[in-house]
Amino acid sequence: MRNWRRSAAYRIAFINFGALAIGLALLGAATFAMMHASLTRQLNSMVSDEAATLAAEYHSGGNGELGEAIAKRQSSESATRMLYAVFTPDGHRIYGSFPSQRPAALGGQEVEFTNPLEGPDTARATAIDLSPTERLVVAVDSDWIERVEQAVLIEFGVAFLGACMLGLAGAIILGGYLERRLRSISRSAEAIIRGDIRERMPLSGRRDEFDQLALTLNRMLDRVEGLLENLRQVSSDVAHDLRTPLSKLRTLLEKGLLEGRAADDLLEDAIRRVDEVLSLFAAILRIAEVESGETRRFFAPVDLSPLVADLAESFALSFEDEGRTLLWSLEDGIRIKGDRELLAQAFINLLENAQRHTPSGSVIRLTLTMVGDTVCLQVLDNGPGVPTADLGRVTKRFARMGSARNTQGYGLGLSLVSAVAKLHGGSLVLRDAEPGLSATIELPRTSACVSHSQATTKEPAE
Repeated sequence: MRNWRRSAAYRIAFINFGALAIGLALLGAATFAMMHASLTRQLNSMVSDEAATLAAEYHSGGNGELGEAIAKRQSSESATRMLYAVFTPDGHRIYGSFPSQRPAALGGQEVEFTNPLEGPDTARATAIDLSPTERLVVAVDSDWIERVEQAVLIEFGVAFLGACMLGLAGAIILGGYLERRLRSISRSAEAIIRGDIRERMPLSGRRDEFDQLALTLNRMLDRVEGLLENLRQVSSDVAHDLRTPLSKLRTLLEKGLLEGRAADDLLEDAIRRVDEVLSLFAAILRIAEVESGETRRFFAPVDLSPLVADLAESFALSFEDEGRTLLWSLEDGIRIKGDRELLAQAFINLLENAQRHTPSGSVIRLTLTMVGDTVCLQVLDNGPGVPTADLGRVTKRFARMGSARNTQGYGLGLSLVSAVAKLHGGSLVLRDAEPGLSATIELPRTSACVSHSQATTKEPAE
């Protein structure tokens, strides 16, 4: 066992044991005090009742009957060892066995007397005046209370010692258990520090607080591993995608020099190539900014219905010019709290994605609806779509599937859409529309302040 003074687990266990021991001691002391008070009240009641009974016999039969009653009581065995005496005002004992040379004061009290067997002792007594010349004292030896209290103290001491031993053993076991659980988490953390990012916190299967902590840490590690994997992927993809425009730029410059092209044309083409690289970096930085969540503090109410209507109307003509048809159906009065610019960019990316990857003659449908507690913006086309096996990959950065490799862009559009949806507490859901692709941004009502009115259908622009 490690030095318990340096172990928080053992300190917690021993502090808990100390609190338990103190609590038991205080409970025992309070119980003993209440027991002593109760026994004392019983003795006071006993001697008071006995004195009242003897006083009644005195008043009914005089000294003779009182003397007989006292003699009869003294001759019998009594577990309470009752003592009686009648004194004159000057302290002379007329009769009785109470071994005291002076009368007690009136009322209940504790008096001292000389026990023939034990020597000086104490008793609980009550004194009442029978007449101006006679005072009755009834007492009971307190020795039996002392024996009861002594027995209780011994029993409590044994029980307290046993409880402390059990508590100490429990504290040691608890401290060892806590230390083992914490050490297992520490070992896993040290392995992660050494570079084993796939290491995870151990679970005991008991579903206790340690397991909950381990699960939370494991989810965090999964997230960290995903971010690192994403960083590696982005680094690789950036290097790969930058290679193409930079190679083209270098080839262009070399070819221009060899062919003796005019400097103005050469510089114009070079600037265009550099702008492509800068736009790539701008897109990457934009996605990183969205994924960081920093823009949440700037969220404000956004009326989605007119925003999406404006976008649909602005895209309708360009769709028509390229031989495609854009139809839309929007519900009025849908409002959420978010970033208007980011939401608009996400919707634009979905429309441009449908426009870029569908052939002439395709029909694209845009809808904005409330489905239960979810706000749904869907872009549905009847183009070639995406293979089901690739649906989970198209939202990754620089992902370009099939014929998309021959189109302009760097495969960042859907990545930004997915990041914006997650920023607003929602998600981007891609499905095979058979034929075509269904892309839906789903925003939960719990994270969006939604005001929902009757639905209206917008006709396509003529």
